[in-house]
Amino acid sequence: MNRTLRRAAWGVLAILLGGYAAIYLMVWRHALTRLADPPARPADAALVLGNRAYKDGRPNPCMTGRVDAGVALAKAGAVRQLVFSGGVDHEDGRIEAEVMARHARSVGYAGSALLEDGSQSTRENLALSRAVLQAAGIHSVVVVTEPYHLWRAERLAHAGGFDRQFDVQFAAAPSSCWQTWGMAFKGALREPFAIVNNAMNGYLH
Repeated sequence: MNRTLRRAAWGVLAILLGGYAAIYLMVWRHALTRLADPPARPADAALVLGNRAYKDGRPNPCMTGRVDAGVALAKAGAVRQLVFSGGVDHEDGRIEAEVMARHARSVGYAGSALLEDGSQSTRENLALSRAVLQAAGIHSVVVVTEPYHLWRAERLAHAGGFDRQFDVQFAAAPSSCWQTWGMAFKGALREPFAIVNNAMNGYLH
């Protein structure tokens, strides 16, 4: 490779890394803002977005942390019921929504639990939960997920019209997954790529 091509290659790499870093910082700042800004008004339900069900043979802390945050909202009287959204986990065959509901019961939640068990992505979490929410007469929703995930979840909710169909708030789940791995794992290594992928497919517009 001659010097001109090497310079061009390094230039392209610098642009890509700069774009990646910009997305990383945007997601990070938004995560910190949401952690400091919990839902301000009561809602009919908390919609807990799915995640991989198990990790190393045990319930995934990223998933259980989201459920714990939803249960905390219910126990505080901020929501009247919980809705769990997540389809088949292709790694172990479990249905995420069912695993989440069982975990909620195991930590003392005794209220109403509705399940959306067909979704395979954040966009589908929101889209496929609509019918469940409407059938239950739910008009106001707190969408619960981890801090790093909220920037994209909020844009998907807006782009898909979810936030025009329901009164929507968002809650950041300070899970052990977030606290242990944080942006160094989930944010830096995955979320910027997911944002770019969603944008390229027109899901964030």
